[in-house]
Amino acid sequence: MRGRDYRQVAFRWTSSCLCLAAIALTPASARQEIDPLAPLPDKPKPTPAPTPTPVPTPTIVRAEPLVPVQPAAVPTAVTGTGFEGYKARLAAAARAAGVREATVAATVPYLRQNARVIALDRQQPGGPPNSSYIPPFAPYKAEHVTPDLINRGAARFRSYRPQLAWLESRFGVEPQVLMAIFGHETSYGRVTGGFDLLDVLATLAYEGRRRAFFEEEFVAALKLLDGGTPRERLKGSWAGATGYPQFMPSNVLRLATDGDGDGRANIWGSELDGLASIAAYLRDAGWKPGVHWGVPVNVPATLNRTALRTSLNAPRCPQVFKRHSRWMTMREWRALGIQPQGQSLPETELATLLEPDGPGRTAYLLSTNYRAILDYNCSNFYALSVGLLADRIAAGG
Repeated sequence: MRGRDYRQVAFRWTSSCLCLAAIALTPASARQEIDPLAPLPDKPKPTPAPTPTPVPTPTIVRAEPLVPVQPAAVPTAVTGTGFEGYKARLAAAARAAGVREATVAATVPYLRQNARVIALDRQQPGGPPNSSYIPPFAPYKAEHVTPDLINRGAARFRSYRPQLAWLESRFGVEPQVLMAIFGHETSYGRVTGGFDLLDVLATLAYEGRRRAFFEEEFVAALKLLDGGTPRERLKGSWAGATGYPQFMPSNVLRLATDGDGDGRANIWGSELDGLASIAAYLRDAGWKPGVHWGVPVNVPATLNRTALRTSLNAPRCPQVFKRHSRWMTMREWRALGIQPQGQSLPETELATLLEPDGPGRTAYLLSTNYRAILDYNCSNFYALSVGLLADRIAAGG
């Protein structure tokens, strides 16, 4: 998953539900601010969706049929210092997690450190961590909500209409959002990344900035091999994401879904499997059925923004979430003179205000489902561009 605006690779956080009726009966000025998406200690299991009449009959498939991995003739231990010595740590972590010895022997000794990956990791945009500079959204939007992406997405949207309707009935996620993420992540499968995934994950783990995270993802990639994923499929981005959804390996294991009904979850070769897997991810991240991601709005010049500042401290991606206002209902926002430019959200729906380019420019009221998109990639620019691209796709171009 690629993005900008304080991009944090593979940050994941979960959410809990909020009863809107109690909030709506209490004036915003008289209640303590509550986060409807307060993180839970552990990621909750997805709420089972109603069983629809399927177009195909997809199932979640953890791996393709097992393909035995032949052990290579390698030394039983890796010795040395630096990256070569670090391989022993990776091998030990894999064995401790139950990866087959044959898989360890066939992969770990042949890992190569990738200097380009380290350079890209250290050159991520966004400025210093404590910088107050925020680049304008308009250039990012122009690059990621293009006529080409809109038109190709709209064509796929029409072509897959029955299957997308089935996915919406199963997962509750707006199908145009699935298509927009597919387009944003890989240009509808054109650009999925050519980096060797095992080398990437081993390199980023060795670099040490987020060692525990990337070691876990490396082990997850080996488990994909254990489950039958061909070695040549493990290609992806420099950040370790792979396939049409650009999942990290742990998410492939957990959420890869069969969307075309062939009994396999092939996120590298089936667009419908990729779209179904994105739907599974967003539902797992707390997507609320029947609620749009957000709407563009006009904000009066007299709005007291200081009074609307949030008092919540996000445990992850604080630079992203601190730009959002406090949570208020659409009815309360309208009372302050904020008017949607087109469609709206339900009057009792909670929303936060985001002004990506500051006062006097188009702003957005964002529902809790916008936060599910942020769970996919913790970047306001990413989530906004996905939502706007989705709207244009649904409109037909």
